[in-house]
Amino acid sequence: MQKSLKKSYKFALKTATLITISATVFMALFLYFFHTLDKEFIVFPFACYLICFGVIQYRVEYFIYRRVKKIYDDLTLLESTDLRQQPITTDMSTLTKEIDRYARDKKIEIETLKVREEYRKEFLGNVSHELKTPLFTVQGYIETLLDGAINDKNVRDKYLNRASKGVERLSYILKDLDMITKLEVGDLSLDYEKFDIIELVQNVFDLYEMKAAKKQITLTFDTDYPNPVYVNADKDRIQQILSNLLVNSIKYGLDRGTTEISIENLIKNKVIVRVTDNGEGISKEHISRLFERFYRVDKSGSRKEGGSGLGLSIVKHIIEAHNERIYVESEIGVGSEFSFTLEKAK
Repeated sequence: MQKSLKKSYKFALKTATLITISATVFMALFLYFFHTLDKEFIVFPFACYLICFGVIQYRVEYFIYRRVKKIYDDLTLLESTDLRQQPITTDMSTLTKEIDRYARDKKIEIETLKVREEYRKEFLGNVSHELKTPLFTVQGYIETLLDGAINDKNVRDKYLNRASKGVERLSYILKDLDMITKLEVGDLSLDYEKFDIIELVQNVFDLYEMKAAKKQITLTFDTDYPNPVYVNADKDRIQQILSNLLVNSIKYGLDRGTTEISIENLIKNKVIVRVTDNGEGISKEHISRLFERFYRVDKSGSRKEGGSGLGLSIVKHIIEAHNERIYVESEIGVGSEFSFTLEKAK
């Protein structure tokens, strides 16, 4: 506050000095030309007023401009591109609006960075856990074998099989992480082709028929499709999407349940594929995070089912790579429905 007052005093002193000098010079010139203060004296106040107005306006503009320019320069150093592209103004209302907008944008940016930082920490923790679990499993079995269990044929075969499953899970995680990374940076190209989505769904049914039979889950269409439905997409990637969704519905579905797939016309050039089950369902607080890497609804039981924990994240990235949309609807105790759009083939 004291520093601000000193600055205002300095401004006032300089301004008063300039006005005094200007008025003195003007008076000297006035007396020099008119010699006496007669009726011409009435001209002096108006002329002095105009001169003082000009001096004060100049001083105020200059005083404010220097300080406002410093604000603009400081904001420029903070990479405020919007302000950098605009001319410097001494209008306080305009400047206040610009500063307020800049502050709001920075606040949103900081909040976004905080969210990303939390996500990064959680993601690294999940990666560490997902890799650590199979690694320790494999390490434990190998150490047991090296300590002498390798001489027992039954123990040796059992531990080697379990170690192999641990390595296989590591392979799944690394392969899926590699695929997501490629999808995100655009390195994984899509091979578009025309194919019958009905036939592809039936092929996926055939692949997982035995897995579903273990839980007595029925894989079925919602109705008979006598005619093919042709779409334009990467057939292998769409099969991967259907496989991931189908495996999840079997993995988390109820015994003796049903997984149903339907294909419907959405708009003129789009179809929507729905994968519906009557499983345990997903609570609302989890739905917004379902497609995050390694995110699991059931933190305790889901890892027992195996998998990389990246299936739904891969599904989302593949759908987005096709410039399509994916939707989720779920209700506890009723079931879940995952649906995604595809472009019809011409």
